[in-house]
Amino acid sequence: MAKVVGMRDGALPEVITIGEAMALVTPAVAEPIEHAEDFRLDTGGAESNVASHLAALGRKAAWVGQLGDDFIGRRVLRLIAERGVDTSWVQLHDRAPTGVYFKDPGNGVQYYRQGSAASMMEPSMLTRLPLETASLVHLSGITPALSSSCAAMIDAVVDQLSALPTQVSFDVNFRPGLWDARDAAAVLLDLSRRVDLVFVGLDEAAALWGTHTPDEVRELLPEPRHLIVKDGDVGATEYSVAGKEFQPAIPTAVVEVVGAGDAFAAGYLNAHLASLPAAERLQAGHQRASLTLKSTSDFPQGLS
Repeated sequence: MAKVVGMRDGALPEVITIGEAMALVTPAVAEPIEHAEDFRLDTGGAESNVASHLAALGRKAAWVGQLGDDFIGRRVLRLIAERGVDTSWVQLHDRAPTGVYFKDPGNGVQYYRQGSAASMMEPSMLTRLPLETASLVHLSGITPALSSSCAAMIDAVVDQLSALPTQVSFDVNFRPGLWDARDAAAVLLDLSRRVDLVFVGLDEAAALWGTHTPDEVRELLPEPRHLIVKDGDVGATEYSVAGKEFQPAIPTAVVEVVGAGDAFAAGYLNAHLASLPAAERLQAGHQRASLTLKSTSDFPQGLS
């Protein structure tokens, strides 16, 4: 039903990300899809985006997921691998398609992912992954919304790594189009309380848990060693045992916001793995996000 693809270069990944990647259709220039004439076929998805940014920053990063064994899936796989991401543990599924989404500059995003190959992921995928040798495993709240088997897989990852030195990073990434806040709130809160590092937008926290300030979010989530609360173009606040640190966002002429959160996470995680102080971690996140905000792509060409 599913086959493993990709080739290892002999070095195990420092960072492993697990989740859905999709084909991304976006206008070649920042204009509404309704009137655009030229388009780009790219790839995107929270976890593969993070892996792509980390690879560009020099980290040995692997993305793990399932794609349809179709021309779209093979193209997505090639594009991600060309970014320097290890795709050794990706599976191609012969009975489900690759998801697709469209970016409509100024009007948001439209997803076509129901019944995708990624939604067929399940805990058995974990048996072949070198999770215990990675420094960090990155997950997001999108994956448990895809299906019950995906939710079980993410739960199993967190459980498996709870007794190991591998750090777990979790981006809440609440998507109202995938599930209702009433259904998502408890699941995402539980996962956030069981990992080492959490990213959450202040708007997400308000929608899910009724918390309206970064301090309120920290009161609700005292467990993570590092909690990063993002507040759009205002800035981001980190809470850790070292205390509280705020860094303002970088003023940016925004083309498209989708993908910027993944870029922020990757910039922050790269600095975190380098043991840089909190201020520099947040600044690194803002710098990476600012580059992505200027493009219609989740991973603009030429990033390094």
